[in-house]
Amino acid sequence: MTVRAKVCGIRSAADLETAVSAGADAVGFISGTTHFSEDALTAEAAAWLSESTPSFVNRVLVTHLEEAHAILELADRIGADTIQVHGLVDTPTLRAVHAAARGRTIVRAVHVTGADAVARALDIAVDCDAVLLDSRTTDRLGGTGRTHDWAVSARIVRELALIGRPVILAGGLTADNVDEAIEAVRPFGVDVNSGVETETGDKDFAACAAFVKTAHEHEPGYPVPVPRPRGRGLQPSGSPR
Repeated sequence: MTVRAKVCGIRSAADLETAVSAGADAVGFISGTTHFSEDALTAEAAAWLSESTPSFVNRVLVTHLEEAHAILELADRIGADTIQVHGLVDTPTLRAVHAAARGRTIVRAVHVTGADAVARALDIAVDCDAVLLDSRTTDRLGGTGRTHDWAVSARIVRELALIGRPVILAGGLTADNVDEAIEAVRPFGVDVNSGVETETGDKDFAACAAFVKTAHEHEPGYPVPVPRPRGRGLQPSGSPR
């Protein structure tokens, strides 16, 4: 098994083609936002891109919505395989989304702003299938282009490995630093957005390909059970739908 690579912030057919051609295991569509994101899509645009995604690539809805029914309804409209709950969602809401996932994989984002992120990750891990570690600012819940304290992230990976919960690392990753990040944190997967973009905000093929290639040269540092495939969930790239 290799470290999985997700390219997030897909906002056009060209972006999608770039990420898929680069070998990404998953692509992220940002929709239903409460905080600023240049890559936010309408439900209609996200659904069109999702439908255009090859069957061996995992389609991830990344959303800030805070009500379970709204999150699930949007996932249905888009046809997502995975729901990345990236907003300020409380535990009962996350639990409700997880319980009603109907075969989808649920990923919960935790913002690593200090050592207290370890306790937050442990608290939410029982109510999702994987935890994503990201950076944040006062006005952004993701896509900050900033790294965070990888020592804290590495501790979270070790703690969650004990309960078999995969961890995905995000936040300021690029083709240039992803090797160092993986060595430091040993995550199950890595997630990139602005770190593989051109000056115009489009996905850059060379950067995406280098990022994915580097991720696929590594194995997760801690043995974690892969959740039973549900839909296109966390299946390896190349698996049938």
